[in-house]
Amino acid sequence: MKPTVKSKSARYLLQISVSLLALVMLAACAGGNTGNKNNAAKAANPPASSNETDKVDKKEDTPAEGDKIEGGNAVVIVPQDPDYLDPHLAVAAGTTEIMFNVFEGLLKPNEKGELYPAVAESYEISPDGLAYTFKLRSGVKFHNGNPVKAEDVKYSYDRLAGADTGKPLNVSFAGIANIETPDESTVVFKLKENNSSFLTALTAAIIPKDYADSNTKPIGTGPFKFKEYLPGQRLVVEKNETYYVSGIPSLDKVEFRIIPDQEAGFLTFKSGEADIYPRIGTEKLEELGDSYQAVSGPQNLVQVLVYNIAKKPFDDIRVRQAINHAVNKDELIQGVAIGRGIKLGSHLSPIMKHYFQEGLEDLYAYDADKAKALLAEAGHADDISIKLSVPSNYAFHVSTGEVIAQQLSKVGIKVTIEPVEWAVWLERIYKGRDYEATIIGFDGKLNPYDILNKYLSDSSNNFFNYNSPEFDKTLTATVTEVDAAKRTDLFKQAQTILAKDAAAVYIMDPYLNVALKPKLQGYKQYPLYVQDLSTVYWTK
Repeated sequence: MKPTVKSKSARYLLQISVSLLALVMLAACAGGNTGNKNNAAKAANPPASSNETDKVDKKEDTPAEGDKIEGGNAVVIVPQDPDYLDPHLAVAAGTTEIMFNVFEGLLKPNEKGELYPAVAESYEISPDGLAYTFKLRSGVKFHNGNPVKAEDVKYSYDRLAGADTGKPLNVSFAGIANIETPDESTVVFKLKENNSSFLTALTAAIIPKDYADSNTKPIGTGPFKFKEYLPGQRLVVEKNETYYVSGIPSLDKVEFRIIPDQEAGFLTFKSGEADIYPRIGTEKLEELGDSYQAVSGPQNLVQVLVYNIAKKPFDDIRVRQAINHAVNKDELIQGVAIGRGIKLGSHLSPIMKHYFQEGLEDLYAYDADKAKALLAEAGHADDISIKLSVPSNYAFHVSTGEVIAQQLSKVGIKVTIEPVEWAVWLERIYKGRDYEATIIGFDGKLNPYDILNKYLSDSSNNFFNYNSPEFDKTLTATVTEVDAAKRTDLFKQAQTILAKDAAAVYIMDPYLNVALKPKLQGYKQYPLYVQDLSTVYWTK
């Protein structure tokens, strides 16, 4: 962290429809003498763009074809088990994908990546940017019926900050000096230093104070409440009848059916047993034809070929550069993603257009001859053998690995593919760093710092074993930088450092393909790895 930087302005305004960029800029900006209360953040309900759907014509006793029907159930296919039901312990993106419907923070993202008040009603930031005062929304209840109080918020975020253990569960909360609760509806965060992205951290889940069963019977404030979880089979949520947003949700129950095998998932959907199939393969989506709805677009996900830099020969940058030159990303996009993907050159998707550094995608253009020359220069002309461990429940990554193995063989690198079950991948590879190379997709975040900070040398999830003092200094500087333009430039510099160091092979942001039954409406695609069922409804 950097020393405290005092802000030059005390005027802060959160508008419901403000973009993430503007929100981050306002949180860091400066000039004036007093903090400006965010009256625009006060709202009886979240914005219509996020939580309201078409209303049924109340004049009709019997809904006409195409009209909204209240109630009903839906089955959503997901490829993996949650790692933890406790939202503060979960690290798998697939867990957030499901539990987004169960948990909320003080703030919440919508489908555009914008933040709006959720459990909070409004907030105020001090002139120096070191104190954030939140007023809680009246009437918000946990799924057990208890009202949300300031002590619950303090407990939740103290837990994430590691107030009792000294070890933060979430690094975004490491900069909190203390949390105060002057009354039941007020929470004050005191920061150790200015943090221009602190607001995005406050989307983290709020749970009841001292609740010990979050990992078996999770309780949140979201539109759906947890009903049951059968590992390897399903996780079921049901309608939160006391949700503070009127008319949300419409569905009575949602079953997230866990089907790791893509072909089995496809047959389940095609047979009519499931209603929504997110992340369906492009070729399978095309096979369905016009009898189903389809949604497709960039998802703010970074697919990477990761090698363990702590192991030879990956500690030699020439080997890493050679592998980058040997991987033909265009061929992968056309062959594996059927053309539905955006080529990358560093760990940020162009969907984050304000922060995205253009031009890096061709820094290591496909060049087999150059790859061979670099390998020879490094003394590895034809003696590299790699075990490529891929999560077997993600057919897309498995297919990518198979094509990459063929591509690397053309420059003399022998690749053995090891299919790995998801739970093993998380424990042995991601947490244990016991691997040579792997392929995975990293889900997007609202804040670019939260996307890139896994490469910090002291990060607990730096399973790349990447170490660059220059990168550490550059990315860390974004936290306290109050000038928006300078902060953006620092993010672009950080991406460039990763690319030049060949910290990984950045492949693509593959499009998110979603297949839905024709009579389901209200589905929204997020630039985050989530499935929001709160706005989904059946039609007649």
